[in-house]
Amino acid sequence: MRERRYPSDTTDAEWALIEPLLPVPACRTAMGGRPEAHPRRDVVDAIRYVVDNGAKWRALPSDFPPWRTVFGFFDRWAKAGVVERIRDALRTRLRVDAGKIPNQVTVIVDSQSVKAAETVSKATRGYDAGKKINGRKRHIAVDSLGLLVTVVVTAADVSERDAARVLLWRLRKIHPQLTLVWGDGAYSGSLIDWART
Repeated sequence: MRERRYPSDTTDAEWALIEPLLPVPACRTAMGGRPEAHPRRDVVDAIRYVVDNGAKWRALPSDFPPWRTVFGFFDRWAKAGVVERIRDALRTRLRVDAGKIPNQVTVIVDSQSVKAAETVSKATRGYDAGKKINGRKRHIAVDSLGLLVTVVVTAADVSERDAARVLLWRLRKIHPQLTLVWGDGAYSGSLIDWART
């Protein structure tokens, strides 16, 4: 059993679930590559530390691998869809453990505007007049247990109806088994269009 340094470190049981979902290291592929300098579990622990603490990559404690290494892994895994595959596999596992069918057929969609820091570019933020917030808006879809299915982030001035087109298209593409989507009135027009497809 491995000693945990931080509350966000993976337990042995968590690592047993996550490790098989990670891509094969380049050094073990036919193309070959250099062996990785840091254990992947340490990299995953560092990513979880950043997420758990809301820290900057550069603020990683020195007992983790260098921040550039950790960010490099995260960036490659995110672009390759690894982060989404891990999320989906863990959601499926939680659903089965809760006695639900593995793949949800119903989702709930909603949005929330959040203030953006001054460092966020003006091209990716906007002003939500209803909430009086200058920032971004996250449009999320969760299953009946409240587990994240997908998320779309827009400028705060993008309407739910416009963002729903992207969100619902993504849901239809990735989760064709969906039969019901719940949302408030702001999403109503897009939900009706989605139901007809």
